[in-house]
Amino acid sequence: MLINIKNKGLVKKLRESLYNYSESNFSSVVDEIFSENAVLQLSFPFETLASKQDLISRVFRPLSEAFIGLERRDTIVMAGSSNHQSQWVGCCGYYTGSFEKPWLDILPTGHQVSMRFHEFFRIEEGRIVEMQAVWDIPEVMMQAGVWPLSVSLGREWHVPGPATQDGIIASDDNSERSAISLDIVANMCESLGEFSDGGVDAMKLDQYWHPNCSWYGPSGIGTARGIKGFRNWHQIPFLNALPNRVGDTQKGFLFADGDYVGFTAWPGMSMTISHGGWLGIAPSNQEITMRSLDFWRVEGHLIRENWVLIDLLDVYNQIGVDVLGRMKELNKARLLQFEK
Repeated sequence: MLINIKNKGLVKKLRESLYNYSESNFSSVVDEIFSENAVLQLSFPFETLASKQDLISRVFRPLSEAFIGLERRDTIVMAGSSNHQSQWVGCCGYYTGSFEKPWLDILPTGHQVSMRFHEFFRIEEGRIVEMQAVWDIPEVMMQAGVWPLSVSLGREWHVPGPATQDGIIASDDNSERSAISLDIVANMCESLGEFSDGGVDAMKLDQYWHPNCSWYGPSGIGTARGIKGFRNWHQIPFLNALPNRVGDTQKGFLFADGDYVGFTAWPGMSMTISHGGWLGIAPSNQEITMRSLDFWRVEGHLIRENWVLIDLLDVYNQIGVDVLGRMKELNKARLLQFEK
């Protein structure tokens, strides 16, 4: 539908203002494209902003002062009508710059830095009325050498864009392909929920995932290659620690654009940490929710790539672990070394 092209054009103004960043231009674009009462939900520690002015002063101004030459690079831009008949644009990529000043008390490296983002925008009548965004802040901490928690099971690296290099979708002549992709991902998600009744076999992973699939998780979990890697480095620890997880794509927003499918919910899952614990978190039967924003790329009739960002800092915050506080303690050792 032409509405998808129009909505991607609206978000393109935001993307371009962050590619060649200046606060005055960015401020002008935010004022133009966001509604006055837009709901702006960002990952911890930003949380829900009071106004769109906060997006400028509380979020991007400090980021631009720390990441000199702040630049946004998108690898996926897709749009569609969700299962709730709302219109969304989903963007995946990373922010970069020269990390020269502290940000969120993360000490600068003096080198180029990258921080993944997944950002979703709900649009009504030509303006953004809702934003949901997860930034991979732990990725920045790792680059600064101050990740204070458990070691990732998966591979930590600079997560790539789509292997096919076609993630920024300009065409809108793909409704038939979009429907196929949407069905495959929706059925896969439904099968994942059948684990509690029938175990691993009930989830039918081979039916939905390509043998050479890549699952790009957040920093703190890492990337997994192939179905075996997905099971070993993410799924088994996740299922063992969170057996009563509840996630429902019908309560979130699932939409497709050609080979790509996006999903957003705030939060998307609820669960209790039990058994052996998860990511070094003790199994204290603590009830938590989880913000997870996802993109899939379908190749033929199988999922070939899946980008997943989980707001891990929010998970730790819910159980009373101050990750940024622990990081500050590590900073003391670095600062003492500089003083010698």
